[in-house]
Amino acid sequence: MAPAYEPLLAGETSSNNNDSNIIITQDEVPINKSRVTVVGSGNWGSVAAKLIASNTLKLANFHDEVRMWVYEEVLPSGDKLSEENVKYLPGIKLGNNVVAVPDLEHAVRDANMLVFVTPHQFMEGICKRISGKIREDVEAISLIKGMEVKREGPCMISSLITEHLGVNCCVLMGANIANEIAVEKFSEATVGYKENREIAEKWVRLFNTPYFMVSAVQDVAGVELCGTLKNVVALAAGFVDGLEMGNNTKAAIMRIGLREMKAFSKLLFSSVKDSTFFESCGVADLITTCLGGRNRKCAEAFARNGGKRSFDELEAEMLQGQKLQGVSTAKEVYEVLSHRGWLELFPLFATVHEICIGSLPPTSIVEYSQS
Repeated sequence: MAPAYEPLLAGETSSNNNDSNIIITQDEVPINKSRVTVVGSGNWGSVAAKLIASNTLKLANFHDEVRMWVYEEVLPSGDKLSEENVKYLPGIKLGNNVVAVPDLEHAVRDANMLVFVTPHQFMEGICKRISGKIREDVEAISLIKGMEVKREGPCMISSLITEHLGVNCCVLMGANIANEIAVEKFSEATVGYKENREIAEKWVRLFNTPYFMVSAVQDVAGVELCGTLKNVVALAAGFVDGLEMGNNTKAAIMRIGLREMKAFSKLLFSSVKDSTFFESCGVADLITTCLGGRNRKCAEAFARNGGKRSFDELEAEMLQGQKLQGVSTAKEVYEVLSHRGWLELFPLFATVHEICIGSLPPTSIVEYSQS
C-alpha cells in the first residue's frame, strides 16, 4: 500500500514519433478511463482494494491507481494506519497502485467509480461530507451490510447513497470472509443492479479475478437484504454454538432464518426475486457467516458467558477494531417489525434482538427452536 499523499500522477511519457514531441500526462489520456476510489479500509475494504487494484493494472479503460480512504489512526507502534495497514490485514500486499489517503474529500476527488465499504452506521455522515464534492458522472457500489431505520421506514444503504449523492448505486454481496479472500482462497460474490446491465458488467470486470468469481442479477433490494439479514441469523447460530446444542439445532436455526430473510425481504420490496436467495449473496453467504463470521463468533462468546458480558465489550476484545454489524441490524429489524405489527411473523428475528439487549437469556433461542 502506497503511503498517504504519495503523488497521484504517473510520470510523463513522450511519443516515439520524431515529428511530434507531445508530452502526455496520466490525467490527459485517455479521457474515458475510469478512476476508482474505495471508501473504507477495514478488512473487507482493504481486500476490495486489493481485488480492484489487480484488475485496474490489466484493464485498459481504468486508471492504474486506486485510492483508498483510510480513517487515520496512530497505532501503538507509532505508525499511522495510512502508511502500513498492519491492523486489519498484516502481511497482505494490497498492490503498489493502492494509495492510502486519510482525507476523505481528497480521496473521492476526480473519481467516477466509488466503492463504499464502511460500517453502515457511518454512511449517512460520510455521504453528507462528500455531497456536492464528487463528479456528476459517478457510479457507486455498496459492499455494506446493514440498513438505516428512519421515521418513514427502513432505508437500504444503496438508497441512502442515491438519496444523498444523487448517483446510481449497485451492491455487491456474497459468501466473502475477507481474510480468506486476502490469501486468494476461491470465493464468489453477487452484484445487484437496478436497470443498467452495462454498469453492472463494468463492476463485475472490476472485481472479478480467478479466485473471486462475480456474477450480476437485476435485484438490488434482494441482494442487499440478503447481505444485511444474514448477520442476524448468524447471531442466532452463534448462540446455539455457545450453548453447545449441536449441528442439528444449528441447521434448523439457519433454515428458519433463511425463511424469515426471504419473507421479510419480500414484504418490504415486492420486486425481490426468489432466485436471488440461491445466489452467493443468499444461501451461500448465510452458510459461511453462520459457520465462520465475526457475528457468530461474538454471539458464541456471549452465550457462553450467559449474556453477562455485553456485545460492546466482546467486540472491543475480539474484533481488533472491526465493527459488529449483526447486533445493530437486529435492533433495526426489530424496530421495523414492531412499527408494522409483524413481530409474531418473525419470531427468530425478534428473539435474537431481545437476547442481544438482555430481555431474554441466550437459552431462549433454543426454546424458540423447539416451539
